[in-house]
Amino acid sequence: MPGVDLERLRSWTSVPAPRFVGGNQVELLEGGDALFARMCQAIDAAGGEVWLATYIFDDDAAASAVADALKRASARGVAVHVVVDGFGCITTLGRVRRLFAGSGVRLQVFRPLDHWYAWLQPGQLRRLHQKLCVCDEQVAFVGGINIIDDRHDMNHGWLDAPRLDFAVAIRGPLVASVHATARAMWARAHLWRSWRDEVRAIARSMRPGKRAMSVLRELRGATAEPEVASQAPMRAAFVVRDNLRQRRAIERSYVEAIRHARTRVDIAVPYFYPRQAFRRALRRAARRGVRVRLLLQGKIDYRLAGLAAQVLYEQLRVAGVHIYEYTPAFLHAKVAVIDDDWATVGSSNIDPLSLLLNLEANVVVRDAEFARALAARFDVAFAASVEVTETPVRTGWRGWPQRALVAWAAAIYLRVAGITGRY
Repeated sequence: MPGVDLERLRSWTSVPAPRFVGGNQVELLEGGDALFARMCQAIDAAGGEVWLATYIFDDDAAASAVADALKRASARGVAVHVVVDGFGCITTLGRVRRLFAGSGVRLQVFRPLDHWYAWLQPGQLRRLHQKLCVCDEQVAFVGGINIIDDRHDMNHGWLDAPRLDFAVAIRGPLVASVHATARAMWARAHLWRSWRDEVRAIARSMRPGKRAMSVLRELRGATAEPEVASQAPMRAAFVVRDNLRQRRAIERSYVEAIRHARTRVDIAVPYFYPRQAFRRALRRAARRGVRVRLLLQGKIDYRLAGLAAQVLYEQLRVAGVHIYEYTPAFLHAKVAVIDDDWATVGSSNIDPLSLLLNLEANVVVRDAEFARALAARFDVAFAASVEVTETPVRTGWRGWPQRALVAWAAAIYLRVAGITGRY
């Protein structure tokens, strides 16, 4: 295409490679009440641009408060970009569109499913599962919390107790990576929807290069972030699981940290069915004397997902891994603390969907104070949980049908999604 800078075009839709940078302030936030208040405050203070990417965007009171803040920002001239996932918002998308109608908020849908034939398009099982918000490249929010009240569930209605979930607020050099990723998610959704229209418009244009650059300007991105020297305090990395260059970045960050663990490994995640390398790292850590604890769902939202974790209980417990089930409410947190200075908060579960298919984003923090803060939340959650002392799935040949069912379901799902080979 004459006159089009393909390298710059790729920069709009690519995400930065993970690397640790120092000089950050990373604050742990528990639950949507804490996150949404801080997020709305940052959006109300924004003067240039806001980017938000989420799997679910509801229209309950909590979500509507975030939508109102976004609309206020747009009304005062801030460029507001929102991208939601087509499957995560499959039941709310019409209401979300009405929330933003006429506001100037630039809403895009990642892999929409608004027609029956959309299900037949390749890649539809690869969803946008990230939860990101960036304001003016000054403050960013990353975690596992969707834009929905913690007491509201899409399948179970209103809950007696809020989900256990976490996010982080970030200031410092790491914000640039979050900004680049949130922009890329919006850009990919935009190009997915309008690629054919744009190609036709470029072909008809007398100056195709100029037309292509106008498309880039619409995406309102920036050049790749500069190198920043690592410095204390708060060294942190933004780790993305992407279907392009960083397909196993989050999984590798976990496995490497577990392999080098000396004293403890605490992991909380609702959906747990890791591949062999991950399980092996957990077992070996426990056998060399590391305290390994898993906090998993006690209140099961999807039966097959709960069974997938349970079929692994025995092989982990035999190796010395302690497994707890969180029973006060639904567990949605995806967090971990390893030793005294490694912690992660993000959107990625430890199952085939998150590790091989979905677009995910975690923040890894190398800081003792942050690790202590998250470890304290772990201690509260473990105290309210029940340790598994008897395996719910039978061992040996008696439990083979259940283990085979889970393995078969995972293999079929991955094969349909285009993932081959052994999980």
